[in-house]
Order: sequence, then C-alpha cells, then structure tokens
Amino acid sequence: MTLSEIEHKHGFSYPALYRQLERDGMLDVGEYGPDWYKLVYPTLKDKPTLLLHADDFELFNIEAVAEAADTLRDADDYRQIDPAFRFIPFAQTGAGDHYCFFASSLHEGDIPIVLLWHDQNEAQYLAKNLQDFVFHMLLISMADQDTYNEVGDEEFREQLAKTLGTHARYLTPEQAQVLQTLLARDIIDYEVVLPKGRKEAHRGLLTDTELTSLREGMIPYAKFDNCFAYSTAG
Repeated sequence: MTLSEIEHKHGFSYPALYRQLERDGMLDVGEYGPDWYKLVYPTLKDKPTLLLHADDFELFNIEAVAEAADTLRDADDYRQIDPAFRFIPFAQTGAGDHYCFFASSLHEGDIPIVLLWHDQNEAQYLAKNLQDFVFHMLLISMADQDTYNEVGDEEFREQLAKTLGTHARYLTPEQAQVLQTLLARDIIDYEVVLPKGRKEAHRGLLTDTELTSLREGMIPYAKFDNCFAYSTAG
C-alpha cells in the first residue's frame, strides 16, 4: 500500500510535510509486536523517527495506516463513525485512541489533527496542522521527564537532543530555535495544579504554564482541545 493509494481510496490529499516524512524514512517504525522494543527500538533511538520518544504516541507504518483507515470507515465498526467525516489515522495512544488527519475539515490548506477517542463519541482538536502538532508534542516531551520509568537527567537530555536532530528540519526556524533554547536550560522540578486543589509533581525543562504560553503564542488555534461527536448512532 502507498500513500497515493490511501489518498485515492479515501478521497483526500496528505499534507506535503507527511509525504516528506515518508520519503525521509521518518515513518519507518517496523511492525509492533512482543519483541519490537528489544529488536526494532534500538535501531531507531539514535536517529528517532517521528515522535519516537513522545509519551503515549505509537506511530503507524503505512500498512497500519491503511488498515486503521479502512476500519474507521467500516459500517460495522463499533464506533459507527458518521460517513460525512473522514479521519485518516497516523498513530495511536496506548489505549487505542487514534491520532488522525481530519481530512473533511480542510481550512486554508491545513488539515487539522484530532484525537479520536475509542471509548466515547468524541474527537478532540489538537492542532491546525501536522507541523504545529509535532512542535506541540515536542514541547510536551520537554516539559515532562519520564521519572515514572526512571529516565535519568542525562538520558532525558540525550533523547531530546537526538529527537531535535531529526525533527528540526520539519519545523519552522522559529519553532526549532525555541526548542534548541529550551534544551540548553537546567532541568527543574515543578508542580501542576489539578482539580480540587490537588497538585502533581513534574520535572522537565519548562513548566506547564510556560508550555501553554508558548503554544498560545506560537501555534494559536481557536479549536484547540474542543471536542465534537463523530457518530450520530444511538
């Protein structure tokens, strides 16, 4: 299966950036399976593929994209997606929610990125286009060191530096410079305020407040985090 065949089957055109990523091998993540982390991951980690180190993000190879896109269109699929909507998945969360191009919502040449929840009738807007989505995901990675899995400071910085090494060319010069500047910072511990007065400890190169400020200033999107129903069933 090729990108052109997927486009023809589903009646849309991929953004130029996604095609560039495919040509450059940035989507070549192999096939996931029990031994993927042991056999495939070591071959990718020094030159990370698209968002390889991002939290809760599993990139699809082209064959998986084609299969997932067909499943979402299947009239017998449990989600019963409205046929008027065209969602073209390119990755998923660990829980099975899909990161998708929302192909039926093209706006001024941009295809929005949405998260299609598998267990509730909602799709959530994440970015106005793929470039902004990648930038935002990299900001999130920089703000949240994976202390749960005991990723140390040196490994955290190394992952980010290698990721920026393969990703910077796909961002705007301003976006790449912001990330490079953040990478030179000291790692800090900070707290995220949760509902009901609770707080959660985090560690990274920027706080959640700084992240929000950068997102709103550099990649503003009025629909960010807004949700809509993707099915009219029931």
